[in-house]
Amino acid sequence: MFQRLRSDIQAALDRDPAARSWIEVLLLYPGLHAIILHRVAHWLWRRKLRLMARLLSQVNRAITGIEIHPGARIGRGLFIDHGMGTVIGETAEIGDSCTLYQGVTLGGTGKEHGKRHPTLGNNVVVGVGASVLGSIAIGDNCLIGAGAVVLRPVPANCTAVGVPAKVVRENGQPVRADSISGGTPVDPCEQCMGEINARFEALERRLAELLRNRAPAGVADNDPATRP
Repeated sequence: MFQRLRSDIQAALDRDPAARSWIEVLLLYPGLHAIILHRVAHWLWRRKLRLMARLLSQVNRAITGIEIHPGARIGRGLFIDHGMGTVIGETAEIGDSCTLYQGVTLGGTGKEHGKRHPTLGNNVVVGVGASVLGSIAIGDNCLIGAGAVVLRPVPANCTAVGVPAKVVRENGQPVRADSISGGTPVDPCEQCMGEINARFEALERRLAELLRNRAPAGVADNDPATRP
C-alpha cells in the first residue's frame, strides 16, 4: 500500500510541472486523494464488503469530484490531473504510469453484464473530456486526444483523436485509417465521401479540358461569343 502511494506521489511530481514537493502533492492534489481512497475501497470490495466499499467511493466522489467504482483495477503511478468530473467504471482496468485529465470517462455502452468497461495499457494518456467506452483495449504508450470518443480498440503506440476517434499517428508517424496495425476498419461514410470527391474532381478536370478544346485559338475561354 505504501509502495503504491509512493509511486502515485512520484507520478504527480514527474508529470506536473506545478508540483514542488511531495508534501504539496500529498496535501493538495485531489487526484491523489481519490486514488488513495479508491485503493482502500478496492481492498474492501475484494473482501466482499461491497456496501462499505460503495459507501467509501461515494465519500470519495463528494470530496474530490472524481467517481471511481471500487471494483475498478488501477496500477501503479496513476496521475489524475485536476480530475473534476472523471468517471471510472466497475470493470475498468488501468495499467501502470497512466495519466487522466479532468472530465475523462472510462465507461460502458449499455446495460450488458460482465466486462463492459475499457482496459488501458501502460503509459497511456487520456486528454481532457475524452470518453473511452465499452470493453475495448487501449494499447501501451497511446495518446487519446482531448474530447475524443473512443469506441474501438487502439493498438499500442498510437494517437487517436476525433468523434468517433480515429488513429492519426502510429509510432510517431502519420497514418491512414486503413493502414494501421490491428486492422481498424475505415469509416464507410468517410470512404464514400472520399470517392464522391474524387469523382467530382475528375469531372471538373474533364469539363475544363472540353472547354479548352472547343474554344477557338487565340480567344479566351471566358469570351461569351465562344461559349457553346
